[in-house]
Parts: sequence; structure tokens; C-alpha cells
Amino acid sequence: MSDTYTPPKVWTWDQENGGEWASTNRPIAGATHDKELPVGDHPFQLYSLATPNGVKVTVMFEELLAAGHSDAEYDAWLIRIGDGDQFGSDFVDINPNSKIPALLDHTTTPPTRVFESASILLHLAEKFNAFLPSDPAKRPEMFNWLFWQMGSAPYLGGGFGHFYAYAPEKFQYPIDRFTMETKRQLDVLDRQLADNTFISGEDYTIADIAIWPWYGQLVLGRLYDAAEFLDVESYTNVMRWAKQIDARPAVQRGRMVNRAFGDLELQLHERHSAADFDTQTQDKLQSETT
Repeated sequence: MSDTYTPPKVWTWDQENGGEWASTNRPIAGATHDKELPVGDHPFQLYSLATPNGVKVTVMFEELLAAGHSDAEYDAWLIRIGDGDQFGSDFVDINPNSKIPALLDHTTTPPTRVFESASILLHLAEKFNAFLPSDPAKRPEMFNWLFWQMGSAPYLGGGFGHFYAYAPEKFQYPIDRFTMETKRQLDVLDRQLADNTFISGEDYTIADIAIWPWYGQLVLGRLYDAAEFLDVESYTNVMRWAKQIDARPAVQRGRMVNRAFGDLELQLHERHSAADFDTQTQDKLQSETT
């Protein structure tokens, strides 16, 4: 154990004490600069980044389009959170919490702002009557797991992910604490998936679309380089489910959108039509000039 920390009587912000994301974390809200957001030609304008929360929404759009909902066409604009784009004035107008993803639905006048990833998933699912259980008796179970994800993932991301992968110093207590909770959550999912093809039953729903980018990608080794540390192979039902969803073409497309890190062939910084997946023109041009 390290030296015991004694909290001061009144906390003050140390701007240098935050690790990799110190420059984007602050104890106040609101815009830091004026910045106009671009607007494309489609009904839905998404401003995001391919973190797990962002992937939820791009997967949802791609699944809707794959299911034949042509009115779900969207423009996806890259928000570079490391550069502070989420603190621009137009973005804050859509999401006063300054977090991705943020959506403007131009099918209404004036456009409807939608923020928080689960809210966006629910907004789109209800709008297109898709990826929601058709049996109203099954809807509460789906909602149980959708909101389970919203309450649980901060322990995985802001808890385990931060202290294991991003904190400026490694401390045993927070890593142990959040590892225990992450493994408990994986066990919760593993038990649920032992008797169900998908999270809330036999139908693929927005609960799966919400949970997979976090827990599915975790067991597939794509988050925090922690698969071996967490012994993810032991969660056999979660692994089966994660691979099943990972094989869906719409999921493969969705996880590329607004991705600006990792392998270049998996990056599609902006998405304005399905043709962008074939050409990746904007990203190839950018890579050639950097």
C-alpha cells in the first residue's frame, strides 16, 4: 500500500493530476470556445467518436439501414475529444454534458437534440419500431438490461479502465476494487446468457447494441489490453455472444464509423453514405498528407 492520502478540507482542482485525459477533464461545465458544427444532407446528424458509447449509436444506425429502414440515413461527424471538440459551443448546445455521442434529429422542426447513448438508442428504436421486443410483456426485461448497462459501464470504463490503463500511477486498491466489480459484472452477464441467445431473450435488441461495445469488445480483447488480466475466456457465454454479434456486418461497419485510432483499415473518420465503407476516401487522403 502507498502512503495514505488525507483529503483536504476543501478540494481544489490540480489541472496536471489526471493522467492521459487530464487536458479534457475539468470540474466545470459549459463551452470553452465557439465552434460551429457541420451539417450534412441526411435526416440524422451524429457527432461522435468510436469509443464504446459512440459505437452503440453507429451500430444502431447501420443495423437500421441493414434492416431496410432507408429513412435512417445519417451523417456521422468526428468529434476529437482529445482536442476538446466536445467543449465547442454548438456541441454543448446539443449536449450540455459535453460527452459523445450527440444527435440532431432533423425529421422534426425545429430539430430534436438527443444525448446520452441509451436515450439515442431508444429514440431511434421507437422512431423506427425496430430492435424492441414486439411482445409488450418482454419490454421490461429489455429495459432492465439497457439501464443495467448505463449504470454498470462507468465502473468498467471510469473505474477499471482508468486505474488499470490510464491513471498516471498504478495503485493496487482501486485496481483491485474495480477489477472485482468488472468481473462480477461479467459473471452477471455470463449467467444471463447461459439460458438466452441474446441479452434479454431470443431477440436481438437495443440492450445487446448497448452492452456489446463495452463488454463484448472487452472479452474480445479490444479494451484496455486487459483480456488476460481479467481471464475473459472463463466467461464462455459472454464470449459466445460477443463473437456472434461481432460477426454481424452492420456491427462491423458501425465500429468503424468515427474511428480515428488503431488500424487504418478499420477507420472511417466521417460517414455520409454506405459507399464510404468501400472507399474510405477521406481517411486515405488524410493519411497520405500526414
